[in-house]
Amino acid sequence: MNDAPVRTESDGDFNLIALMDAASCFILSTTLVSVSAPEPSKMEAKRLLKEGQAHKQQLPKTLFVPSDQPAKLLTAEAERQGITVIRVPDDQLLPFVGEARDGFKERFGGASIQ
Repeated sequence: MNDAPVRTESDGDFNLIALMDAASCFILSTTLVSVSAPEPSKMEAKRLLKEGQAHKQQLPKTLFVPSDQPAKLLTAEAERQGITVIRVPDDQLLPFVGEARDGFKERFGGASIQ
């Protein structure tokens, strides 16, 4: 969701990962991942999918993941749960995530979070 790391005073810099419903562009779940971590952990991946399932009362059939983002653990967890994972270039996801990214950037920009 973010172009630049989200800075916190107490815990360092993070990237915001979001699980979004492509049909409605509704954000189902988010998690902050330390910039020092290469990708969301297995636990974070499970939580993202579980929270997404709670909103829709079902798991997604397909998960689109930006091809330039490391997501081995998220991909593995999704596939373990029977979800088809498709890696796509980031620019192909912009019609779905662009507005949310712009809103996040407008709200948080490069500012620090307490």
